[in-house]
Amino acid sequence: MVVGENKDTLNLLFTSKPLPLNEIAVKKDAIARLSLQRINALTGSAEIIEFYQGIKGNHHFVSTFHQFIIQLTNKLYNKTAGNVFLRDNLYTQVQIAYSLPRKICLITVADNNLYNLFPTDLHGQINPHEYIISLRHEGKACQQVVNAGKIALSEMPVGAYKKVYALGKNHTKSLRDASDFDFGALQSGAFSFPLPKDVLSYKEMRLEKSFIHGIHKILLFKIVHEEKLIPDPEILTHVHNTYATWRHNQGLSSNFLLR
Repeated sequence: MVVGENKDTLNLLFTSKPLPLNEIAVKKDAIARLSLQRINALTGSAEIIEFYQGIKGNHHFVSTFHQFIIQLTNKLYNKTAGNVFLRDNLYTQVQIAYSLPRKICLITVADNNLYNLFPTDLHGQINPHEYIISLRHEGKACQQVVNAGKIALSEMPVGAYKKVYALGKNHTKSLRDASDFDFGALQSGAFSFPLPKDVLSYKEMRLEKSFIHGIHKILLFKIVHEEKLIPDPEILTHVHNTYATWRHNQGLSSNFLLR
């Protein structure tokens, strides 16, 4: 649920209780809260698209003691090379944001008959014609997408999770020959890009606009063509382990695979 303070700030309340139509959630009943601040806006094809960043979050997915241990572990062990270290309250905000299942899709990018294939979970369709993806702006994958100006985004099945996660290293890899990837025989309809094996559906998109915020570049795409290959598939998504723990402790039915 969204509680609006004004145009520049928003509060998201996460509750496990079904709310009747027009009922307002009580803040004390929320299992998580996330405060947001407006950072930018882009003019889309038919509307203004507002962008917000998290500024503070708190949750009750696990106990206060367990949250302290998790934060301590994060400080001690997650300052590794190549890892984005989340300081202070940022890690809590990520735990909350990833309580909503996120699709992990594969991006195919091509330039001069060279290719890359890598996963993304920071993305989403905002209307029937436009799509947003966020990539680390200093990464090779982001620069490849910007240079090419077009991509194919593929939804993948749950059973392919190990293969999809293993492709994360390609965010730092150069474009290569198609034979270096596990592409299937299917090509995309508009761009003729090779698509990964086991693809469930895909969208082809052209880059329209972008802006940099922090370590990320937010990319606005226009959807050119899309095709659903498998009806009613089980699409690969993931959630944060703190939310998964909360579901387990609440006795809620879940179907998790561990990385």
